[in-house]
Amino acid sequence: MALWDRLKDTASTMQAQLTAKKNDLTSGAFRDSSMAMCALVAAADGTVDAAERQRVAQLIATNEVLQNFAADDLRRRFDENVDKLTADFSFGKVSVLQEVAKAKKKPAEARAVIQIGIVIGGADGDFDKDEQAVVREACYALDLPPHEFDL
Repeated sequence: MALWDRLKDTASTMQAQLTAKKNDLTSGAFRDSSMAMCALVAAADGTVDAAERQRVAQLIATNEVLQNFAADDLRRRFDENVDKLTADFSFGKVSVLQEVAKAKKKPAEARAVIQIGIVIGGADGDFDKDEQAVVREACYALDLPPHEFDL
């Protein structure tokens, strides 16, 4: 199976798992962690251009699991995290990983945050090394073993 096909299968499997848990993923910690994760993946290479920001914002707005929350609130939180990362990536990443860590107390939410990162990262068909690296770092922030997600 080609890498592209495996990536699509993984992303769709994770999205299905997330959708099955939708009713359990309603806390503020999950919301904040998810938006921080989306920003981390979008800025994984150290920059976020307007098109990439818009693409990820669209993915957030159409993700069934994230529809538990107001779209404008999610967009604001995503933009705040992206702004931190684009102002100073290294310093911003520390702050954004602290946001990601908010979901640490609930393992199901923590796993869902990582799954969202993988879904967002794979949405363009290329879950690249930079994106994998920030999702791996998020695993550590959430006390989850990266190998559980093939990272």
